Amino acid sequence: MNQHHTIQQFKADFFKALAHPMRIRILEALSEGDRNVNELQSILGSEGSAVSQQLSVLRNKNVVSGIKDGTSVIYSLRDPLIKDLLAVAKQIFDNHLVDAISLLEVIRNEQ
Repeated sequence: MNQHHTIQQFKADFFKALAHPMRIRILEALSEGDRNVNELQSILGSEGSAVSQQLSVLRNKNVVSGIKDGTSVIYSLRDPLIKDLLAVAKQIFDNHLVDAISLLEVIRNEQ
């Protein structure tokens, strides 16, 4: 397998790991600071089993890491650049929104 293909495979797996709304919300919460499962539950307003399930996907894909702290585990982003990636994704979304609004205004004005 050549290096180019390896990098593309990494990217595909990485984006697959992100491809779930709850996982994105977990990453957004961790962008603001390290959290344990209980803290993530209350931020997300979701039960622990769902949060734990999504955290284990993120851990298995090396997107987040967990460090034992007594009886709980403190989760953090493995790479702070994930915060930037989420910010860029939001900007892309905002750009799409601006385009959609402009298009709507053009359509309205044509009627």
